Amino acid sequence: MASSSALKRWLRPEVYPLFAAVGVAVGICGMQLIRNICTNPEVRVTKENRAAGILDNFAEGEKYSQHSVRKFVRGKSPEIMPRINNFFTSPEN
Repeated sequence: MASSSALKRWLRPEVYPLFAAVGVAVGICGMQLIRNICTNPEVRVTKENRAAGILDNFAEGEKYSQHSVRKFVRGKSPEIMPRINNFFTSPEN
């Protein structure tokens, strides 16, 4: 009986956007966690890698920190909609 009232409370159409937002946030966190565990040069999961100590592998660290998303936005303006901003800030007379 208690589970039925909980389902009626949370499974309404009004709550679907909340589920979607939380699902996206959990997905982003999970993706970042997996990225850090699998590709971060400072994280060593296996015993052999932990025994290696501190490695001076600057190329691997550079590859990790300068990933494809960062390379994509490197030369771009930090505005969300630059054309609309330019239209309203510098009108042509």
